[in-house]
Amino acid sequence: MPTSETGPVEPGTASRPAARVPTDRKRQPSGDEARARAMRAAISVIAEKGTAALRMSDIAERAGMSTGHILYHFGKKDRLLLEVLAWSQADLWARFRQAADRAASPAEKLDLFVRFYLPRDQGDERYALWTQVLAQGHDEAGRRILTELLDGWDERLEAIVREGQDLGHFADVDLPEFTIRAVAMLSGLSEDVMFGRARWRHTSPHAFALAALARELRPEGSDLRPEGRD
Repeated sequence: MPTSETGPVEPGTASRPAARVPTDRKRQPSGDEARARAMRAAISVIAEKGTAALRMSDIAERAGMSTGHILYHFGKKDRLLLEVLAWSQADLWARFRQAADRAASPAEKLDLFVRFYLPRDQGDERYALWTQVLAQGHDEAGRRILTELLDGWDERLEAIVREGQDLGHFADVDLPEFTIRAVAMLSGLSEDVMFGRARWRHTSPHAFALAALARELRPEGSDLRPEGRD
């Protein structure tokens, strides 16, 4: 699920309030730049205001664009949440893939997976977006989109573990069952972080999760250790 807008952030890093960009209708952005700006503004506004009080004009003001440009990108408010979430996840997965491609081992990729999955802190806007979207009622098409996004996390974790098993780095666990347990644990930790549970004030949820996963994946007789840097 979501993490920092700019990638993994070390625990303890304070989230900054989103800047409001003055609208200059003579210099409206276009193409991919405009869409990315609109999406980031929408994520910020949804996390701040929720969905009930959300107005397209709020997103336009935050993005420094006209309301007409925002309507052009989103069409109508009804489809806004799913479009923003899908864009957010595509952006996040692209950065995860870049980081994973530089990783030296499956254990390092597992570390990255946990970092990208967990919210960085209680103010994580991407995870707040997930909670807003999941709280809404969705038709069959909407549920299909959400299922594909959720399955995407499972598939990435399974690929990492399978690679580790093929190399002999990870134990031969039942992959579907391990994935269910791992993602359920990470989701529970994420809810704790977003709620602000006191137990995580002095303990890193990332280190906790990575240690739990490493225990399950450690081959018999191996000294596999978490590779996190918390």
